[in-house]
Amino acid sequence: MGIETIFQPKENAQGICIIRSHGESKDVFEQVEKCGYELVDLTCFDVKKVQSKAMEMAKDGFFVIILGKKEHPEVKAICANAKKEAKDSDYVYVASTIEALKEIEPKIKSAKKVGVVLQTTQTKEYLMEVVEYLSTICKILKIENTICPSTSLRQNEAKKLALESDLMVVVGSKKSANTTHLAEILEKITKTIHIEHQDELDLYKDIIKKSINIGVTAGASTPDSIINEVIKKLENTN
Repeated sequence: MGIETIFQPKENAQGICIIRSHGESKDVFEQVEKCGYELVDLTCFDVKKVQSKAMEMAKDGFFVIILGKKEHPEVKAICANAKKEAKDSDYVYVASTIEALKEIEPKIKSAKKVGVVLQTTQTKEYLMEVVEYLSTICKILKIENTICPSTSLRQNEAKKLALESDLMVVVGSKKSANTTHLAEILEKITKTIHIEHQDELDLYKDIIKKSINIGVTAGASTPDSIINEVIKKLENTN
């Protein structure tokens, strides 16, 4: 259809340039328009909310902590936008684990105000762990729960299903943050496998045959057709 992915806007360009749901920095928006594209912003509303909260905190002098995966495009955009507003770019930090926060504990303690936002696909469990830790070392702590509501709902429903299942099958891309987090949560409840398509089920035939109750869940962007193919194959295998 003539659609292509670009990583760098081209000079004297024509046509439409779409900003994907993960969002981008202000600099990228300006660059796209400067190069001559017609800009269409499809940044997710919930992602825009995180960016806005992080930027407000940075502008107000908070040491901003973004809970998420550093190399994820959503987090990179949140970080870039927050740094744009901060007086010191070192006052914006991304942490994917508690251990990462402990590495900069002296810096956190020295900050007058600490603000926290989350990548939209993070878990409430991680948020609570961070709150418990930071509340003991911060002078002023501001928390913005920016987890996407639909992500929370999917996680909660999957947890309920996992409690009744011998095996959970998570369907979706292994590059998808919300899908991998879903699998991580369910692994703590019951036996869990994460697959991208039905053919991968052949790798787990023994586990599947030994399971009586099998639950199936999927990431936000997993097509229904792929989910249905997995369910159909499971029915035939078991």
